[in-house]
Amino acid sequence: MPQQAVYDESAGVEAISILVDKWFAENTFHADEFNQLRELIELKKKQGLSISLALPALNEEQTVGKVIKMMKKELLKRIPLLDEIVLIDSNSTDRTREIAKKEGVPVYIHQQLLERLGARRGKGEALWKSLLVTKGDIIVWIDTDIVNIHPRFVYGIIGPLLINPQVQFVKGFYRRPLRVGQKMQAGGGGRVTELTARPLLNLFYPELSGVVQPLSGEYAGRREALESAPFYSGYGVETGLLIDIYERYGLNAIAQVDLLERIHHNQSLEALSKMSFAIIQTVMRKLENRIGRVMLEDVNRSMKLIRYNNKGYFLDVEQIAELERPPMIEVQEYLDRQR
Repeated sequence: MPQQAVYDESAGVEAISILVDKWFAENTFHADEFNQLRELIELKKKQGLSISLALPALNEEQTVGKVIKMMKKELLKRIPLLDEIVLIDSNSTDRTREIAKKEGVPVYIHQQLLERLGARRGKGEALWKSLLVTKGDIIVWIDTDIVNIHPRFVYGIIGPLLINPQVQFVKGFYRRPLRVGQKMQAGGGGRVTELTARPLLNLFYPELSGVVQPLSGEYAGRREALESAPFYSGYGVETGLLIDIYERYGLNAIAQVDLLERIHHNQSLEALSKMSFAIIQTVMRKLENRIGRVMLEDVNRSMKLIRYNNKGYFLDVEQIAELERPPMIEVQEYLDRQR
């Protein structure tokens, strides 16, 4: 009798592991590799590229001014790596917009853009609409709550796009100290990353398991790739974009850069729980697209939160529906602006 072939399950696991290791070695950079800004300028000119920095903000009056001042001074005036800086505000109730206007950058309230499509809450909505009001061939996003702001947060994630035309999307990563009382814990930040995002990616998208911080707010991409991608309106935007770029362009189209340390305001555990809920929805939606089958019903978009007051514990229900926006290239107003 002919000998029956034995299927080795470990072979597939090992192949993915080798693929990820190779990607990590070749597509992981350090911000200091790109600190020769005049060399980046030359690469930018040779390729005929323009670069936009879009700053999403919601009530960031404590830090937004410093972020804008530094980027204008170092990367727009002294070394013109950037061609424009815009603020995309989420209807702040503090002085965020006033400060940005005083610093001389265009300010947009994302709820007032594409009004016919309705306004949604969420950072992802602001990022999606920033494509409408920027002109660059490369779009850079950084958060406006960075306390230890430095030009490397921008030039670091631009670098791989300028040295390698194959790269479509670049994620920043960093150490995230967590403030506990008056002390800082060196590795205490990134709790949703380590407890939700990375386990989900390892489970369902193991090729992306080498991405150090899939949820980082500092990333950049080529307009052609970003305008063709759907955007989740809330906390799932980073995860959704990462998976979409991988599925359309492959792993080698993604790079990541060590930006050293990022100090920012940490969120409450309840806020992190809601963030995790949105990210889980995003991964499930991407899996639905892959297998062609609906897994989440509308009921799954409500989250029961356990709260406590002077009368004891009680349940509260909050709607956390991670809705998707279509690729911007399908929006007529966007097409009209590109002409």
